[in-house]
Amino acid sequence: MRTFPTQKVSPPPAAPAMAHPAATPRLLAWGWAAALCALYATVAVRRHQLLRTTGYDLGIFEQAVRAYAELRAPVVPLRGEGFNLLGDHFHPLLAVLAPLYRLWPSPLCLLVAQSALLALAVVPLAHWAARALGRRAAHAVAAVYGLSWGIASAAAFDFHEVALAVPLLACSLEALARRRWRAAVAWAAPLLLVKEDLGLTLAAIGAYIAWRGGPRRLGIATAVAGLAGSAVEILVLLPAFHPGGAYAHGGNLGGSGGPGEGHGSLLAALAHAPLDALRPDIKAMTLVLVFAPSALLALRSPLALIAVPTLAWRMLSQNAFHWGTAFHYSAVLMPVVCAGLIDALTVWRRTAHPLAARHVRASLATALAVTLVMLPSFPLALLAQRATWRTPPHVEAARALLARIPDGATVAASNRLVPQLTSRCTVVVFPTFPVAGKLYEYDRKRLPRPTAEWIVFDRRPPEAWPYRTGHWPYPIKQQLAELAAAEKRYGYQRVAQRDGITLLRREQREQRG
Repeated sequence: MRTFPTQKVSPPPAAPAMAHPAATPRLLAWGWAAALCALYATVAVRRHQLLRTTGYDLGIFEQAVRAYAELRAPVVPLRGEGFNLLGDHFHPLLAVLAPLYRLWPSPLCLLVAQSALLALAVVPLAHWAARALGRRAAHAVAAVYGLSWGIASAAAFDFHEVALAVPLLACSLEALARRRWRAAVAWAAPLLLVKEDLGLTLAAIGAYIAWRGGPRRLGIATAVAGLAGSAVEILVLLPAFHPGGAYAHGGNLGGSGGPGEGHGSLLAALAHAPLDALRPDIKAMTLVLVFAPSALLALRSPLALIAVPTLAWRMLSQNAFHWGTAFHYSAVLMPVVCAGLIDALTVWRRTAHPLAARHVRASLATALAVTLVMLPSFPLALLAQRATWRTPPHVEAARALLARIPDGATVAASNRLVPQLTSRCTVVVFPTFPVAGKLYEYDRKRLPRPTAEWIVFDRRPPEAWPYRTGHWPYPIKQQLAELAAAEKRYGYQRVAQRDGITLLRREQREQRG
């Protein structure tokens, strides 16, 4: 039998593993940022078109940014005559928006800029998730962040300086995860220029670096800088700019009427602080909801500790607005929650446990499900409501009357009408508020006479969210009385009235006098 020599045949070369190109996570992240920016801007702009934005706060911030754009100090008539807004909160970083506002002098400029800033934070988070957990996981993390209630509440309520902090904090957290300690500090350091309490967040980042094996000196120096920065801003800089020489929001840290009332001494108040942080019940609910978008998994990551300073001052504040889920106060917490989620799941991804991959998938699915379940209760759901896409006759009437006010005029306007005018007029809230620059400290029986050339007043109760239904800053009866006094005592004449909106103008002889 003839035998043939055996020939050892080598197998064909294996195809190289198809790792995602470096550009893929970046494209994924920036794609999400673009989509989220469009989503937030749509909600914010549409709310403004429907007269749902307010003088407090969109009008205030527009007056400040407009002043920066005109190379002036941020004096804000809405906060009081000659009031420098750096005496309210310390946010000089707002000036970076001045060039943009110079090109587009409109409240929409601030709303779109805020939308872009909030969306930009998804880039480092999604990029990190793609590297650590994979492409599909990155999509889930981006959705959890982008649709989270904390970001939705901020995107849909006017404009606030904390929008500048959100992408800075997200970039810092991503750098912490990669143990790029100096980069983490560099991204977080500008938080001192966004708001006075964010120095505490910078301090938490420094403490994290020192605790988690980073350069100890860098961590300690960062923590000290954060604490010292907040202290200097609260005790020195803010009182220096405030007309009363005090910290405008110092009353939120003590006084009567809050949960700490009646303890009798500072020592007793400190002893009761843990209980006060959870009373009333809305505080405990908010603490749970903050971490709910991560299905509470963020609590398994040490990064969650960076949320403690913000949560602490909010829960111990005497201002009930700080305790709940409305407004913008939770925006800076959402990057921390998503970073904690990624970090907690990365630990599982690195193990050889046979169920690790399944655990990661199930965790992300749960987090995404929780986020979607909460979505209808928060402002992004406005996009699905028919009323959002209809312009009611009342809005059309308001636009027609506001168009009769010339550029450069001085105007006293109802709160919801203020931001329709702040780009082209000098505006205060009607009736005058606050008095002598004191926020929430006024004598309702002795309001100063109106001095603006025009008064435009809307007697219809505004769309409520996030406020309770009703007129602000005074009850409707008092506002109507002030409107009547403007005509009977102060020389204003009725120019037009339509659908509950009244337009008055002061007589010419009164102007000369």
